Amino acid sequence: MDRLIDAIEATQNPSVVGLDPTEALVPPQVVASFAEEVRDSVDSPDEVPAAQLAVAFYEFNRTVIDAVAGIVPAVKPQIAMYEALGPAGVDVYTMTCEYAAQQGLYVLADVKRGDIGSTAAAYARMLTGVEGHDPWNVDAVTVNPYLGTDGITPFVDAAKQADKDLFVLVRTSNPSSSELQMLDLADGTKVYEHVADLVEGWGADTIGDHGYSRVGAVVGATHPEEGKALRARMPHTFFLVPGYGAQGGTAADVRGMFDADGSGAIVNSSRGIIGAWKKNGGYKESMSADDALGLVFETSRAAAERMRDDLTAVL
Repeated sequence: MDRLIDAIEATQNPSVVGLDPTEALVPPQVVASFAEEVRDSVDSPDEVPAAQLAVAFYEFNRTVIDAVAGIVPAVKPQIAMYEALGPAGVDVYTMTCEYAAQQGLYVLADVKRGDIGSTAAAYARMLTGVEGHDPWNVDAVTVNPYLGTDGITPFVDAAKQADKDLFVLVRTSNPSSSELQMLDLADGTKVYEHVADLVEGWGADTIGDHGYSRVGAVVGATHPEEGKALRARMPHTFFLVPGYGAQGGTAADVRGMFDADGSGAIVNSSRGIIGAWKKNGGYKESMSADDALGLVFETSRAAAERMRDDLTAVL
């Protein structure tokens, strides 16, 4: 977590870009431009649609990464968007993480793993790699705590071994999160508050130079008052804050999730940055693939700068 905080300080920007491409978020010219190349490289015509999308996702991701590198400290690729395309998509996920790391970005793998025993230990090897080889090139993973300490300890151990981090779901930004997270417990606390206490404890022996442990928490921007209370409740826990922008969270909403020094959190935006080209007004169906990617570059960069300025204005 010290490495992430140093990167935030270097860019003066506590934001992370979610690399969550979908067919609707990638200009159609870019997808179409790979049709012939993919047809010549696959074994079966049935493989073409997924492989073509996967290649387009990678070219799109590289463009976004090039646009935001140096402006943001981190990216957060959501693995579901890639797994949906099968093996080609998983290859592109690893290639995206490697490319982002090469550009000096902290890579937060949004995988939301949750299991116990040997299965959790196997998932946690996404942090450690295998016998000195790190195939994923990630600095942190997201984890679901529903199975309790048994499901978290393997990730904490792996994070210690590899000098990496994890972010545990605590108070998420989705509307139905209250069905579970807001339930009352016998001691008068809410479920999410009890999880928060566990998270603070899970990281207690891993506190770094900046005062934060390597076990972070996911706290949604759509719950500003609860987030502010959690900041006080979890003084050594760094927050990953989704829900800014497209989900309705604002810079003012997330202010209370930072500490008194303006540290302690990083705010995510996905569609608001990687989909900015769709709202720019400059897109034309007659554009070439190269011109469309140029528009993606310009609009992603501008959106990342606006988000940075929006956040730093309230910190």
